[in-house]
Parts: sequence; structure tokens; C-alpha cells
Amino acid sequence: MASPHAQEAAKFVADSERAHWHDQALWFVRQKRDRMAQSLPEWEDLREMAGAIKAHTLSRLGDYLEQFEERATALGAKIHWARDAAEHNEIVLSILQSHAVKKIVKSKSMLTEECHLNPFLERHGIEVVDTDLGERIVQLAGEPPSHIVLPAIHKKKEDVGEIFHKFLHTDAGAADPKYLTEAARQHLREKFLGADAGITGVNFAIAETGGFVVCTNEGNADLGVSLPKLHIACMGIEKIIPRAADLGVFLRLLARSATGQPITTYSSHFHGPVEGGELHFVLVDNGRSQILGSDEFRRSLNCIRCGACMNTCPVYRRSGGHSYNATVPGPIGSILGPAKDAEKYAGLPHACSLCGSCTDVCPVKIDIHHQLLTWRGEIGRRGLLPATKTLPIKLMRFVFQRPWLYALGGRLARLSLRILPRWVVYNRFNDWGRQRELPKVPQQSFRELYEQRQRKS
Repeated sequence: MASPHAQEAAKFVADSERAHWHDQALWFVRQKRDRMAQSLPEWEDLREMAGAIKAHTLSRLGDYLEQFEERATALGAKIHWARDAAEHNEIVLSILQSHAVKKIVKSKSMLTEECHLNPFLERHGIEVVDTDLGERIVQLAGEPPSHIVLPAIHKKKEDVGEIFHKFLHTDAGAADPKYLTEAARQHLREKFLGADAGITGVNFAIAETGGFVVCTNEGNADLGVSLPKLHIACMGIEKIIPRAADLGVFLRLLARSATGQPITTYSSHFHGPVEGGELHFVLVDNGRSQILGSDEFRRSLNCIRCGACMNTCPVYRRSGGHSYNATVPGPIGSILGPAKDAEKYAGLPHACSLCGSCTDVCPVKIDIHHQLLTWRGEIGRRGLLPATKTLPIKLMRFVFQRPWLYALGGRLARLSLRILPRWVVYNRFNDWGRQRELPKVPQQSFRELYEQRQRKS
């Protein structure tokens, strides 16, 4: 039986035109990233430094979080600690209710997506508007983001036109990006002006200063927290960095890796609440401490959510983000998902070709494909592999332990593929053959060629 990811991916690739368009759109972003990386002679030094800063921070994470709490409190902020998603949502709700908030604007935050904050607040009568354009598109469409940086990358301009016609009453059939963007701008400006509170994510929190940085390309975070007097910043505990001096390293890497820009259009720094206002931090664990305690997977917490691994991954590009059924999809999500719920996401580490391209582009040098391989073994040890995988593995182990049987099997396989009709391999009952094409069968095996050359020499 196919894994949930494989089943959802099959639906995505069924629309061949869209699948190819999605693939090329993400590869275009990957190419922009490469040009930016090649423009900096010190690129690899920056990656090494960023990885070292993150490793050091995780080794003293508790100390730096306490330092951040002390410095942020001194600036007038209020700190809240949440063990899990449910506690995070309850804390945010209690803050909003204490201020009689009915309308909030929210800049893009993968943590609030992870905690499913929007539907939780809506069930309590609070209007939540995502102000990032891509996030607003998928929110109106009733879908989760399919990418952590490009939330609506799976939507074509014609799709956006239909969504905006339905909800924003734009002209029917309109697909001009400038027209649609202007319609969104006018729509969101009303939401900004009517908001009672603003919620942002956190890209980097600085222990030394108690401040934090939010990176956007639309200025939506600035607009969302400039007018309301209440600002709630939601952050995973791994977003901390030690010093202000470290920030430059990550800002030089983030946008170049994410979208191929030298830097995000807005890198907004916040230190304490606005005059007469309140700033609340909600620091969330939600399984991060468990990952921190794992020698094999601790390095996944280095992630700065740039999405570069998704833009380069041949599987993600061709299967779509929604096929992963996870807040963070793609290669890094295939590590974080099983860490949160190994049974639910047992198939994700196998949704990988182990090509290593994700590791090559990661700005903080996470060994992503090695961790995915490790997860495969871990899932097997936990007994979470289906029989469709365990039985063939047992069969191959039996064959590999007997060289004579391996050689015989090779001969029979080559003979069979030459004489049997094509439909034996490529038919609707063989999932393997649906997306694969075997190379031409050689006349001789490697072993036979090797022995032949040895005799000649």
C-alpha cells in the first residue's frame, strides 16, 4: 500500500502541466540562490559560521533563553512560556481576551501554522487576517501554505484571480498580477486600519539585547504592529541567537538562500513595546526539547526556515508541498515531522532520493539527507515500516548473503527484461513502474565485465 505522501503526490502529478510548472518555478528560485551564493567569495565561510553559532547556541539554549527573558523584560516586554501548541493558543487567546480584541492582523508565522492558531481563535469569535500576500491567498482558499517562504507557489495567477473574484469581488477572469496585487493591497489596508492587535512571528531573537527581528518583503509586519497598541510575537525556542553581532551572518544568508535576494526588503528590529502599548512574547517548545536531546537529529533545530531545501528537492518540486501533510514540508519537514509523530509521518523519510542536494544548499549546513537516512533506520527499529517494505528487504538480505544466488538472479532478471513484454513491468498494478523508466538492459553484468577484463590483463 502506498504511503499517504505517495497517494497525495499521485494526485498532484496527475495534472502534468501544473506539476511541470511547479517544478520549474521552484528551480528558477534555486538558480537565483546559486547566483547570489556565487557572488559572495565568503559564502562557505558564512555557512560554516552560521552552523557553528547555531551549534553553540543549542549547547547552551537554556542560558540564552533566560538571558533573553531578562533583557526583553527590562525593555518592557512580557514573556510567556508554552510547553505545546495547545498552551501557546490558550496564552494568545487569554492576552487577546484581556484586551477585548475582536480583530487581529498577523504576519507570516510558521509557528502559528504549526499550532493551528487561526482556527482556534476563529472558534472563539476573533477574526484573524494573514497579511502576507501568499498567506492571504491560501487563507481565502481554505488551504494551508504549501511552502514555508512561498505559501501560494502551487497557485497560478488564474487561480488567484478566481479566488479574488470570489472573495474580493475583482473582475471575473482577471489574472493580471499588478491588478490582483493592488486589489489585495486595498483589501488588506482596511484590515490593518481596523485591527485591535498584531501578531508576528520571529526570525531571530537576540539574547544579548532582548530584541528580535522579523524579515518580510511586503512590510506587512511593520504595518500590522504599528497601529494597534498590542503586539504578540510567537517564536519557537530555537530562534534565539546569542549576540547582535551574530545577526549579520544570518541576514546575509537568509534571503539569498530563500528567494535569491541580497536581503529581505524589510528586516524589522523590535526592542520593547511601542509607547503606551504592550509587547508579549510567547516562547514555544512543542517538541523542540525532545529533538534537542537527540544526538542524531539535534542539528535540524539549526534551520532558519529559508526553504532552500524545498526549492532544490526533486521530490518536493514534483510532488507539491501539500502532499507532505505537514506544516513544514520538504526535506527538513521530513525530519521534523517524524520527530513530532513518528507513526503519522513514517513515510516522509522515504519520500527522498538521498541525492544530497538539500544538504548542499542549506545555509546552516544541516546534514539533511544523512538525517533522513538515519530516520529510515529509526522507523524500521520502531516497527513502523509496512510489510511492502519489510518483506522485500528481508528477501534482498537473503539474496545478498548468497553471492551465487545474487549472480543467478541478475542473469535471470536481464533475460526476463529482454524477452518479457513491456506491460509486465509497466502496468497499473505496479506502483514502482508508474514514475520510473528502466535503462536499457546490458548484455553483461558488471561482474562479468570485470572478470573478462581481469583475464585479458
